[in-house]
Amino acid sequence: MQDDKIVELYFARDEQAIAATSAKYNSYCMNIAMNILHNNEDSEECVNDTLLAAWNSIPPHRPENLAAFLGKLTRNFSINRHKANHAERRGGGEFALSLDELDECTPDPRAFGDDPEELGRVISAYLYTQSKEMRQVFVRRYFHSESITDIAERFEMTESKVKSILHRMRLGLKTYLSEHEIHI
Repeated sequence: MQDDKIVELYFARDEQAIAATSAKYNSYCMNIAMNILHNNEDSEECVNDTLLAAWNSIPPHRPENLAAFLGKLTRNFSINRHKANHAERRGGGEFALSLDELDECTPDPRAFGDDPEELGRVISAYLYTQSKEMRQVFVRRYFHSESITDIAERFEMTESKVKSILHRMRLGLKTYLSEHEIHI
């Protein structure tokens, strides 16, 4: 089913919207959750929370890109679950590693006060100064929390090349943020 038809089902408050969303996007959302949580039960709960959040927020919200909307919800639920599961320590896994990598080049989002999404907009603007392949590598690592190995396989690169791309992009991001008077 097409995304616009699914969104119309939500606006009609037809419960088929949830079934259609699950049929089309369950594996996508599970992939995001599993990359962060590495736990099937927690990931399934986050995907279920995503479906409920979609039901509760559509309407009034009408997402322009349903996949991105669901991916963001899933990622946020998964990050919150990860934080709850690792409240006393930062735990292992790709998610923790990717957070550590980004710590060196991004400011604390709380520094943006009333508009914390501004950091996201600035990072997006930076990414659009890069090639499509470099953007995809960055998003796979820092949004989807994929491992270096998986990214290398996906883009038919060596792990060393992926690491190098990510390192250069983090340095570039740090410079870009500084040029836009966002200090780390």
